[in-house]
Amino acid sequence: MKDNQLGISLPHLNNDIVRNARKTRLDAFSVALEGWRRGLKLKWYTKDSEHFENMVIFGVNPPGRLFSLTSEKQTHYFFRTRGDLVSSEAVEIGSEKDDTKIYLGKAGVPVPKGKGFEAEATNEEIIEFADTVGFPLVLKPTNASLGNGVVTNIKNREQLIKAIHYVRRELEYEEVVLEQYVSGKEYRVYVVGDEVVAAYNRVPANIMGDGEHTIEELIDIKNAIRRKNARLNSCLIHMDVEILEFIQEAGYTLESVPEKDKVIYLREKTNVSSGGDPVDVTDTLPQEYKDIAINALKAIDDFPQGGVDIIVNDREDLKGEAVVIELNPTAQIGGALFPIEGKARDIPKAIIDYYFPETKGKVDTTKSRVSFNLINVLEPLENRAALEVEVAPAPIGELYIRKYIVNGNVQRYNYHKWLKRQALAQNLHGYVKSMVFDEIEVVVAGTDQKAVEGFKEVIKGYPQGSEVTRIKEEDYDSFITVGFEISERYNTNNIKSVQHALRRMDKDLQELRKKKDRADKDVRHILNSTSWKMTGPVRKLKSKENGSS
Repeated sequence: MKDNQLGISLPHLNNDIVRNARKTRLDAFSVALEGWRRGLKLKWYTKDSEHFENMVIFGVNPPGRLFSLTSEKQTHYFFRTRGDLVSSEAVEIGSEKDDTKIYLGKAGVPVPKGKGFEAEATNEEIIEFADTVGFPLVLKPTNASLGNGVVTNIKNREQLIKAIHYVRRELEYEEVVLEQYVSGKEYRVYVVGDEVVAAYNRVPANIMGDGEHTIEELIDIKNAIRRKNARLNSCLIHMDVEILEFIQEAGYTLESVPEKDKVIYLREKTNVSSGGDPVDVTDTLPQEYKDIAINALKAIDDFPQGGVDIIVNDREDLKGEAVVIELNPTAQIGGALFPIEGKARDIPKAIIDYYFPETKGKVDTTKSRVSFNLINVLEPLENRAALEVEVAPAPIGELYIRKYIVNGNVQRYNYHKWLKRQALAQNLHGYVKSMVFDEIEVVVAGTDQKAVEGFKEVIKGYPQGSEVTRIKEEDYDSFITVGFEISERYNTNNIKSVQHALRRMDKDLQELRKKKDRADKDVRHILNSTSWKMTGPVRKLKSKENGSS
């Protein structure tokens, strides 16, 4: 992958729109946003809501993971990406890797040879079973996620004993699965109904040599690329013992300078959360592998949507044979929405089409420029002031937008509050933002073209003394948040505002400190790098030449 290459994102679900949604919140937000844009009523809940008593949910799950969508005909409840048409039994089977193998095997879906072991099973039983399967092997917890506790490519008894101790004792995952290690390309395939809507190759964390930078520097460069991606910016490649051991086994150190275009893998695991690269292959994955994924979900009753992890074997004697290694009832979809290479795939659209077929084709959400402020919406849930909140409806129909740069005596907060009241009274959305000195930025949007275009005159009409000297119209090509926001840098009109301003200042200060720490770390990496040390004499020579000139 070239340094400046990134996947092609969906125009209606870009980095700016999802900036307040990370990891599993990104999954929930993207599905909720698609339904809301179609005119469905959207509500968010805390985990204490009675509506989710019969739904299997797991993890800590702060607000932003549980929601419902309602049409005139029906209501459906969702946990992250998983809707209520996926039965609890299907979730439990799909979440237990040993049960998954049994169900898939009975349905004729290819799986690696292996066996699950209960917590009561002894280590000796696991080792004895390994002799019947043959090395290499994989040991993994039956109910962990995100690749936690998975040890791959175990080549002998000594490594197996070490892996058992690590998974069952250190990580305390006592229920495990031991199975054949299948070497080859790994794919996450997302199925909705009878259709594969997305597939991507999960490539283990890696860097590409350029003949100039060390491995450590190349990791920093790769992380800089990942920071530009809305999904991958929270899944950076973090240096740890696993990476150090992996590159050492390959004959490298952190100071090694790989030759140009040489790919260096940093881990065995392919998980995006541990630094893996999602590369879209939806259009090129053979249909036979897609059929395996579809049949894998059909092997379990009431399992209409989810992720299927497949490995296509590259061993000479098994080349091209695919096996299912895992089912994911609550699969993360960020890798398909924001691939590092290839095209993004609209999984949220497919999910809403399936759950609300009555809305299919009625609203072209691919052209939508409206969103909602997730942080503001979730605030009552975060503060425990409410168990559920409803999001204001999305404007349906053609959206007209105007952006004005306004100069004059226009910085008064009361004037901005008046503009907000005028906009909301006309069912308009947008914001007023203080810029510099005598300038503000006003954006208004709505489905009533006359009201939007007439707001220019409203801006001039404040009755209490703000003087507008100039209004300049500009193009606006970003998205619109429903409601009308006032973006004051630091408003200090009253005690409550002062407290808010102090919190903002503190947040800004923390962000600046993070940037400084990151810059300091980058400088340390450069100063400690081999290339910097090697070029030291040249820099000294140039310094002397400059001093004498």
